[in-house]
Amino acid sequence: MTGQTNRQAAHDPQELERLLIDRQHAGDVEGMVALFEPQALVDCGEGRFLHGREEIRRYFVGVAASGRKFARGDQQAALICGDLALTSTRLPDGSVTAEVARQQSDGTWLWAIDHYTIATEQRS
Repeated sequence: MTGQTNRQAAHDPQELERLLIDRQHAGDVEGMVALFEPQALVDCGEGRFLHGREEIRRYFVGVAASGRKFARGDQQAALICGDLALTSTRLPDGSVTAEVARQQSDGTWLWAIDHYTIATEQRS
């Protein structure tokens, strides 16, 4: 599927998370990268920041090679203000993500900022 060029676009910021996971589970690294703006910033934790699609691509190639699969979580309703949206998901391990999406000139949405873990559940 890595050569696929006719991918579904996100016409609602809520679709980005589902599309990312679907593409990751299918091994479609290019499709995953296509969900981010060209100069997007990703904070993948432990002080590691990815700037732009090339760094994001390299990271996703590594994730795909590891065999690790992203988990589906409980996605919160997006907060939309004009052409910006804040999306967030609580993952099964209790961690919470936060992303900023921007509406593109064609009406589709791409992530501009992705913060993999903004909080973790305290377990006793």
